[in-house]
Amino acid sequence: MSCYWIVWSVAKSSVNTAPPAAADTLTPRGRRTREALLDAARTVFESAGFLDTRVEQISQEAGVSYGTFYRYFESKEDVFGELSTRLFEDMHRRDPAAADLSPAAKLIAANRSYYRAYRRNARMMAIVEQVATFNEEFRQLRHEHRRQFIDRTARAIARWQGEGLVRPKLDPELAARVMAAMVDHTLYLWLIQGEDADEDALLDTLDRMSVGALGLDPDEK
Repeated sequence: MSCYWIVWSVAKSSVNTAPPAAADTLTPRGRRTREALLDAARTVFESAGFLDTRVEQISQEAGVSYGTFYRYFESKEDVFGELSTRLFEDMHRRDPAAADLSPAAKLIAANRSYYRAYRRNARMMAIVEQVATFNEEFRQLRHEHRRQFIDRTARAIARWQGEGLVRPKLDPELAARVMAAMVDHTLYLWLIQGEDADEDALLDTLDRMSVGALGLDPDEK
């Protein structure tokens, strides 16, 4: 048995073993501490990666004791799961002002919002994509959020087909899946793998290919 495991076991056994308090039951001070731990965890994950991150590092980054972490989260997987959920919620958020736009302009606005969020969250997205390759729980979380995005796009495509605006022979779900894969992989190669590209040209091309694939006019406002 390693020395690290002995130290970890002793330290873990000395903290409060009660389940973490639910976020909506916390005092204002408790909510601030919880948010500080989330911010600290993201900083450490982005710096050290998921596998090398330890609860001690998160606690130190947040300026709290090791035991304090377990008042709010069960494990580093627990805090990573919440960070991942928040990340996907940010990436899939839509601008209500886009509701009155044409289908083409609405799709482009949604794409651009996703691009900005992906760029804003690129370092964390890289870790999420990595963890999803070896952790079944996070792979399912990734699939669930992708499914929400695809379902929303598929519903829009089906509605536009009903209005005679989109190619009627397209399968809405398959079209949504292919478009999402094209956008996701392009942004992954560009923002995470560092593939060289002119930003304006790349985004304009993605917009035009997404809209054109449905038979919409990319210049329609």
